[in-house]
Amino acid sequence: MAKLGLNVDHIATVRQARGGVEPDPVTAAAMGELAGAEGITIHLREDRRHIQDRDLEILRKTVKTKLNLEMAATQEMVRTALRIKPEQVTLVPEKRQELTTEGGLDVILNLKSISDAVKRLREEGIVVSLFVDPHQEQIKAANKSGADYIEIHTGAYAEANNWKSQEKELEAIDTAIKLAR
Repeated sequence: MAKLGLNVDHIATVRQARGGVEPDPVTAAAMGELAGAEGITIHLREDRRHIQDRDLEILRKTVKTKLNLEMAATQEMVRTALRIKPEQVTLVPEKRQELTTEGGLDVILNLKSISDAVKRLREEGIVVSLFVDPHQEQIKAANKSGADYIEIHTGAYAEANNWKSQEKELEAIDTAIKLAR
């Protein structure tokens, strides 16, 4: 049976928009675990748009299941992950102007820096996943990086507005899954 993971980023987004202390993503994570979630995911963005360093520190101390930290593959973020030691890190792209992650990592263009980040994280026992678009060359590059997992971005499928586009995007996802194995 599939295991449920809970992402509490948008709870932090509401808190930040309100300028207060509630709703609290730490409380939401605890409630999620009590309700049966088997993992908590947060994205510590470089601009600290929603999840804050304080949230990460407290969640590391309180999450009883598995903490998955989504982050950019920057030196600052890698240092943070090595200090916090989440069970998993998912490397994602970051653009300051985007509201939410809009696409996958360009592993081809950034293979060296991504591979270096993966190596450093894995040496400390942290499982690493890469968030990539379902393009064959990106999947091949992700496989070369040494990451444990590949998470496929399905945004193009979700935004397809007719059956032909949906079929094309679903086929790309299917091909990517087969190639990632």
